[in-house]
Amino acid sequence: MGSLMAMDTAEIIRVHQLSVWRYLRFLGAGEALADDLTQEVFVAVLSQPFEYENPARTSAFLRTVARNQFVSALRKLKREISLDDINARESTWVEISGDDEGAAHREALDGCLEKLPERPRHVLRSYYGGDQSRGESAAALGMTDEALKKFLWRVRETLRECIERSLARG
Repeated sequence: MGSLMAMDTAEIIRVHQLSVWRYLRFLGAGEALADDLTQEVFVAVLSQPFEYENPARTSAFLRTVARNQFVSALRKLKREISLDDINARESTWVEISGDDEGAAHREALDGCLEKLPERPRHVLRSYYGGDQSRGESAAALGMTDEALKKFLWRVRETLRECIERSLARG
Protein backbone atom coordinates (compact mmCIF):
# COMPACT_ATOMS: atom_id res chain seq x y z
CA MET A 1 0.00 0.00 0.00
CA GLY A 2 1.46 3.34 -1.01
CA SER A 3 0.63 6.76 0.21
CA LEU A 4 -1.42 9.06 -1.96
CA MET A 5 1.66 11.18 -2.58
CA ALA A 6 3.54 8.12 -3.91
CA MET A 7 0.60 7.24 -6.15
CA ASP A 8 -0.10 9.08 -9.36
CA THR A 9 -2.07 11.97 -7.89
CA ALA A 10 -3.37 13.04 -11.29
CA GLU A 11 -4.74 9.54 -11.87
CA ILE A 12 -6.54 9.48 -8.53
CA ILE A 13 -8.09 12.87 -9.26
CA ARG A 14 -9.05 11.74 -12.78
CA VAL A 15 -10.70 8.57 -11.46
CA HIS A 16 -12.55 10.14 -8.52
CA GLN A 17 -13.22 13.79 -9.42
CA LEU A 18 -16.50 13.27 -11.26
CA SER A 19 -17.81 10.96 -8.55
CA VAL A 20 -17.02 13.53 -5.84
CA TRP A 21 -18.75 16.24 -7.90
CA ARG A 22 -21.83 14.05 -8.46
CA TYR A 23 -21.94 13.19 -4.76
CA LEU A 24 -21.88 16.89 -3.83
CA ARG A 25 -24.69 17.59 -6.32
CA PHE A 26 -26.62 14.67 -4.83
CA LEU A 27 -26.22 16.19 -1.37
CA GLY A 28 -27.73 19.42 -2.69
CA ALA A 29 -24.82 21.58 -3.82
CA GLY A 30 -25.45 23.76 -6.86
CA GLU A 31 -23.14 23.33 -9.85
CA ALA A 32 -20.82 26.22 -8.94
CA LEU A 33 -20.58 25.16 -5.29
CA ALA A 34 -19.95 21.54 -6.31
CA ASP A 35 -17.17 22.72 -8.65
CA ASP A 36 -15.52 24.74 -5.86
CA LEU A 37 -15.94 22.06 -3.21
CA THR A 38 -14.60 19.32 -5.49
CA GLN A 39 -11.40 21.30 -5.88
CA GLU A 40 -11.27 21.94 -2.13
CA VAL A 41 -11.70 18.21 -1.43
CA PHE A 42 -8.63 17.31 -3.45
CA VAL A 43 -6.60 20.20 -2.02
CA ALA A 44 -7.51 19.00 1.48
CA VAL A 45 -6.66 15.39 0.65
CA LEU A 46 -3.33 16.33 -0.89
CA SER A 47 -2.38 18.42 2.14
CA GLN A 48 -2.58 15.53 4.62
CA PRO A 49 -1.18 12.02 4.83
CA PHE A 50 -3.46 9.44 3.26
CA GLU A 51 -2.82 5.75 2.71
CA TYR A 52 -4.21 4.55 -0.62
CA GLU A 53 -5.63 1.05 -0.20
CA ASN A 54 -8.20 0.57 -2.96
CA PRO A 55 -10.76 2.52 -5.00
CA ALA A 56 -13.68 1.79 -2.63
CA ARG A 57 -11.86 3.05 0.46
CA THR A 58 -10.59 6.06 -1.46
CA SER A 59 -14.15 6.88 -2.58
CA ALA A 60 -15.43 6.56 0.98
CA PHE A 61 -12.68 8.83 2.29
CA LEU A 62 -13.27 11.42 -0.43
CA ARG A 63 -17.03 11.37 0.28
CA THR A 64 -16.33 12.04 3.97
CA VAL A 65 -14.12 15.00 3.08
CA ALA A 66 -16.69 16.25 0.54
CA ARG A 67 -19.54 15.94 3.02
CA ASN A 68 -17.60 17.90 5.65
CA GLN A 69 -16.71 20.58 3.09
CA PHE A 70 -20.37 20.80 2.04
CA VAL A 71 -21.66 21.14 5.62
CA SER A 72 -19.01 23.75 6.34
CA ALA A 73 -19.94 25.70 3.20
CA LEU A 74 -23.63 25.65 4.15
CA ARG A 75 -22.79 26.99 7.59
CA LYS A 76 -20.65 29.77 6.10
CA LEU A 77 -23.52 30.66 3.78
CA LYS A 78 -25.83 30.61 6.82
CA ARG A 79 -28.07 28.03 5.16
CA GLU A 80 -30.08 25.74 7.35
CA ILE A 81 -28.62 22.24 7.53
CA SER A 82 -30.53 19.07 8.21
CA LEU A 83 -27.93 16.51 9.17
CA ASP A 84 -30.66 13.85 9.14
CA ASP A 85 -31.37 14.75 5.51
CA ILE A 86 -27.67 14.64 4.63
CA ASN A 87 -27.32 11.28 6.42
CA ALA A 88 -30.28 9.91 4.48
CA ARG A 89 -28.81 11.15 1.20
CA GLU A 90 -25.44 9.59 2.11
CA SER A 91 -27.13 6.23 2.74
CA THR A 92 -29.01 6.44 -0.54
CA TRP A 93 -25.82 7.39 -2.41
CA VAL A 94 -23.93 4.41 -0.99
CA GLU A 95 -26.83 2.08 -1.84
CA ILE A 96 -27.21 3.39 -5.39
CA SER A 97 -23.58 3.90 -6.33
CA GLY A 98 -22.46 0.40 -5.36
CA ASP A 99 -19.20 -1.00 -6.65
CA ASP A 100 -19.48 0.76 -10.01
CA GLU A 101 -19.83 4.34 -8.67
CA GLY A 102 -23.41 4.41 -9.99
CA ALA A 103 -22.55 3.54 -13.60
CA ALA A 104 -25.39 0.99 -13.85
CA HIS A 105 -27.92 3.55 -12.64
CA ARG A 106 -26.61 6.22 -15.04
CA GLU A 107 -26.74 3.76 -17.92
CA ALA A 108 -30.32 2.82 -17.01
CA LEU A 109 -31.23 6.51 -16.72
CA ASP A 110 -29.75 7.25 -20.15
CA GLY A 111 -31.78 4.40 -21.66
CA CYS A 112 -34.94 5.57 -19.92
CA LEU A 113 -34.42 9.18 -21.02
CA GLU A 114 -34.14 7.99 -24.63
CA LYS A 115 -37.53 6.27 -24.29
CA LEU A 116 -39.28 9.44 -23.11
CA PRO A 117 -41.35 11.38 -25.63
CA GLU A 118 -39.80 14.66 -26.84
CA ARG A 119 -41.92 17.00 -24.65
CA PRO A 120 -40.87 15.50 -21.30
CA ARG A 121 -37.22 15.38 -22.45
CA HIS A 122 -37.44 19.04 -23.48
CA VAL A 123 -38.95 20.04 -20.13
CA LEU A 124 -36.26 18.12 -18.24
CA ARG A 125 -33.47 19.74 -20.28
CA SER A 126 -35.03 23.18 -19.81
CA TYR A 127 -35.50 22.83 -16.07
CA TYR A 128 -32.43 20.84 -15.02
CA GLY A 129 -30.10 22.18 -17.70
CA GLY A 130 -30.12 25.78 -16.56
CA ASP A 131 -29.97 27.74 -13.38
CA GLN A 132 -33.45 29.18 -13.49
CA SER A 133 -35.91 28.84 -10.66
CA ARG A 134 -38.88 26.56 -11.18
CA GLY A 135 -41.08 29.63 -11.69
CA GLU A 136 -38.76 31.03 -14.35
CA SER A 137 -38.56 27.66 -16.07
CA ALA A 138 -42.34 27.31 -15.97
CA ALA A 139 -42.82 30.73 -17.56
CA ALA A 140 -40.27 29.94 -20.27
CA LEU A 141 -42.11 26.67 -20.99
CA GLY A 142 -45.54 28.36 -21.02
CA MET A 143 -46.66 26.56 -17.85
CA THR A 144 -47.66 27.61 -14.38
CA ASP A 145 -45.27 26.85 -11.54
CA GLU A 146 -47.70 24.29 -10.11
CA ALA A 147 -48.20 22.61 -13.51
CA LEU A 148 -44.43 22.30 -13.97
CA LYS A 149 -44.05 20.90 -10.44
CA LYS A 150 -46.66 18.19 -11.13
CA PHE A 151 -45.27 17.47 -14.60
CA LEU A 152 -41.72 17.03 -13.23
CA TRP A 153 -43.01 14.76 -10.46
CA ARG A 154 -44.76 12.53 -13.02
CA VAL A 155 -41.70 12.39 -15.27
CA ARG A 156 -39.39 11.58 -12.34
CA GLU A 157 -41.75 8.81 -11.25
CA THR A 158 -41.79 7.42 -14.81
CA LEU A 159 -37.99 7.51 -14.88
CA ARG A 160 -37.70 5.92 -11.43
CA GLU A 161 -39.97 3.03 -12.46
CA CYS A 162 -38.12 2.59 -15.75
CA ILE A 163 -34.72 2.55 -13.98
CA GLU A 164 -35.96 0.00 -11.44
CA ARG A 165 -37.22 -2.26 -14.27
CA SER A 166 -33.95 -1.85 -16.15
CA LEU A 167 -31.83 -2.70 -13.12
CA ALA A 168 -34.03 -5.69 -12.24
CA ARG A 169 -33.50 -7.10 -15.75
CA GLY A 170 -29.80 -6.28 -15.89
